[in-house]
Amino acid sequence: MMWSPWQLVYRTAFGCMVLEIFIHNVAQGLNVCMSGSATSCEECLLISPSCAWCAQEFGRARTLTSRCDLSQNLQKRGCEAHNIESPSSTTMVVKSEPLSSKGSGPTQYDVIQIMPQKISLSLRPGDQTSFEVQVRQVEDYPVDLYYLMDLSLSMKDDLDTIRNLGTKLADEMRKLTSNFRLGFGSFVDKNMSPFSYTATKYQDNPCNGYKLFPNCVPSFGFRHLLSLTDKVDRFNEEVQKQMVSRNRDAPEGGFDAILQAAVCKERIGWRKEAFHLLVFATDDVPHLALDGKLGGLVQPHDGECHMNEKNEYSGSTKMDYPSLALLGEKLAENNIYLIFAVTKRLYVIYKNFTALIPGTTVEILDQDSKNIIQLIVNAYNNIRSKVELTVWDQPEDLSLSFTATCQDGQPLPGLRKCADLKIGDTVSFTVSVDARGCPAPGTQQRFTIKPVGFKDRLEVSVDYRCDCGCTDWTQANSSRCSSIGQYTCGTCRCDPGYLGARCECQEGEAGSMYLSACREAEGKQICGGRGECSCNQCLCYESEFGKIYGTFCECDDFSCARHKGILCSGHGECHCGECKCHAGYIGDNCNCSTDTSSCVSDDGKICSGRGSCACGHCQCTEPGAFGDTCEKCPTCPDACGTKRECIECRLFNSGRLSDNQTCQRLCKDEIITVETLKTEDPNAVLCLYKTENECVMKFMYSEHANGMSVLTALKEPECGAAPDAMTVLLAVVGSILLVGIVLLAIWKLVITVHDRREFARFQSARCRARYEMASNPLYKQPISSHPIETDFIMYGKSYNGAAH
Repeated sequence: MMWSPWQLVYRTAFGCMVLEIFIHNVAQGLNVCMSGSATSCEECLLISPSCAWCAQEFGRARTLTSRCDLSQNLQKRGCEAHNIESPSSTTMVVKSEPLSSKGSGPTQYDVIQIMPQKISLSLRPGDQTSFEVQVRQVEDYPVDLYYLMDLSLSMKDDLDTIRNLGTKLADEMRKLTSNFRLGFGSFVDKNMSPFSYTATKYQDNPCNGYKLFPNCVPSFGFRHLLSLTDKVDRFNEEVQKQMVSRNRDAPEGGFDAILQAAVCKERIGWRKEAFHLLVFATDDVPHLALDGKLGGLVQPHDGECHMNEKNEYSGSTKMDYPSLALLGEKLAENNIYLIFAVTKRLYVIYKNFTALIPGTTVEILDQDSKNIIQLIVNAYNNIRSKVELTVWDQPEDLSLSFTATCQDGQPLPGLRKCADLKIGDTVSFTVSVDARGCPAPGTQQRFTIKPVGFKDRLEVSVDYRCDCGCTDWTQANSSRCSSIGQYTCGTCRCDPGYLGARCECQEGEAGSMYLSACREAEGKQICGGRGECSCNQCLCYESEFGKIYGTFCECDDFSCARHKGILCSGHGECHCGECKCHAGYIGDNCNCSTDTSSCVSDDGKICSGRGSCACGHCQCTEPGAFGDTCEKCPTCPDACGTKRECIECRLFNSGRLSDNQTCQRLCKDEIITVETLKTEDPNAVLCLYKTENECVMKFMYSEHANGMSVLTALKEPECGAAPDAMTVLLAVVGSILLVGIVLLAIWKLVITVHDRREFARFQSARCRARYEMASNPLYKQPISSHPIETDFIMYGKSYNGAAH
């Protein structure tokens, strides 16, 4: 069939139109830049970091939305590269001095433990950029240790124990650093009712009438006794001067003392270039914020230093106790590591505090503080074996994510902490930054990244790339815009009351020639039923739910997936029916977090190595594993081996975990010791192993319904009693004799059997010979015929010798 030229042109044009519609629809489904929501260069850049704007003047055939597209698409359509606006996020290192290797000596004031020190970021919203931070704990770093002691009556035996603590502690700490200073302070509680005895007879001696200990000093909030010094003998002198006091209720006012010791830097003597340790020794729980209301103290703590000329806390009876948040803020602000040295019964309570106060650790103190030196050394080693980054003053419109690379060289997404390090090790962290929006023009933000307890920090300055350079050539009342609008970045911004690509129409004008341009396809509603057509364009209605936009009003910012009723789970933006998730979140409704920090178990592994992390939660893949981090698994092959290390370090202070001071951090299970192990429990696993001295240690591992792991172990390993030397000698000699006798008996038995066999054979032969002689038919009796009668015997017969 032959087509006429006009038919060929028509069919070709129709085919091109269908193809264009198809490509346009596909592009709308896959290319968010073509969603039609952008009417200016700035709006285009906000849609997606992949979107670009063409500021070049197009012909009238071009639509407004075609200017916002992928950069490569714009170039294919003839937009020159220098007319394309597509800024990207950049990172510039402003200051980066190398890491130090030693903390003492002439360079101790210039020690650098974090690199780089200053970074400048230029961020385009949605365009994530990254930079690397390296941290190293240098060797022989100066240490300031302030010993803060509870001097309530129950701590009297502890006070007696530490009277010579200074010298011994200094000797131990000088094995770790050549520059060590020691200070001392004490606390009891607020000297007011109902916390202390306030009656007249107790004012000078709260122990008045107390038979067990009749004399003590009046109670006090906090008393600074010795500023940090390298003369440790002075520490011993101050301790020996001290006497205990007595308060009324069980909780102590220790948090008042901690805050004052942290913020009164000049009085305490904290050095900027030293490692700050605050040891808090007590045998009871502390008072917390709002407890002061029991005594009429309604003024919250202001977080400031209130030390009088006597070096005592003057605000003790004026302000409430500090909150945990305030305490953590001030400790971090002054780079202080807090060590809770508490008795065993308080361990869990103070362990919970450490989760709320960054940079704190807890150690178990003996009832009389005999282990205080080893406790401090262990805590120091534990603190120095880990590095954790914190962020200060993070702007609300920035998302930060971390990836740690520790000693094994494996990247750990979502983790900002490395543990089990040696002093001198270098670890790195990759920090990814994403801006969620644009602040006011010209806004600059700053935030700080610093390791917990370090004076070193990384300062990050941020500016935003939200403006388009083409706006610098804006033309007012341009002829391109019918002299009633601004020509900027290739488009017209019409004066109020005018519409159109060239501001050629007035609002309210309508006609059939315009309506076809307002339909997405033939037969569909004008502007999708969500707007009205005016001057070849859809003017979308306003909605109480959000913004309706698009060439045909086909898009909005409220018809996206929700999670628990919240649009995009609150972690993303809704663009034309699709959630665009913020950094750190994925999923149709952005409810899935990519942060894996909540999946990291105490041993530093993701889901204890028994599962995978999905949406911030562990999915255990090892049969029998359960728990928040799959840490519980009595039936796993490695269950006994893992719990064995905890048994060794907790009960016998031995094994791998005892060496690197991580026992208390990794081993939180309840351990019950018994004389005899009962193995009838079907839900428990029997574990046993051989100790170094060839004994056998047995324990049961079970998981209770309350989620607690319980280890029931023998008090001592089972060992065989050592044999007596004489017994061994007699046993050896007896064994040799017994073996000899047995061998002789066997030899005798063999010989006897052999002889009897030979004798039986001889007897048989003999009997056979007699039989043959008696029954021989050829044998005849001899006959004698001699005449001589001579008596003789021949052949057994008798003859008289007569001749016959």
